[in-house]
Amino acid sequence: MQLTKGVEQAFCIIVLLATQESSAPLASDEISKRLGVSPSYMKKIIRKLVVQGIAVSVSGNNGGVSLAKPATDITLLDVIEAMEGPIQMYPDTGLIGLAFHDGKYAKKGQELLRNVFAQGDRLLIEYFSNLTAADLLKEGLGTANLPTLNWNRETLSDVIGKEQDDDK
Repeated sequence: MQLTKGVEQAFCIIVLLATQESSAPLASDEISKRLGVSPSYMKKIIRKLVVQGIAVSVSGNNGGVSLAKPATDITLLDVIEAMEGPIQMYPDTGLIGLAFHDGKYAKKGQELLRNVFAQGDRLLIEYFSNLTAADLLKEGLGTANLPTLNWNRETLSDVIGKEQDDDK
């Protein structure tokens, strides 16, 4: 199983939104520019995040995108399912029954594979539902609190550099 690049792009959007000042939605043009994707493609990704209840989008001159809920409430499972749909590794096309003429062993083999992959799906779901965007951001940034900035005019390095200078 390999996730599409849309999952990575969705995570990037969530990082931007999780650290964006709450008073200023992030302009969709800025997200598109930072991700290096066309505005129309980026809007498709954002639409999936909106439908899943991860992000909200407001149109207009002062519009943009923001998180619909805190980063502490957004799990990796939420993002994966928003982009890929429910986790289901085994496609189960019925090929085993067709290839082996629905015999006793074909049915047993088919059931065995279904059960093995269903357990794998459950383990992945459990694992990804226990990791939040905030957890990963804090670990990645090496900080207990998420920094806030206005991505429309700042970068993360600007803000983290200021915080580290203030700590000295």
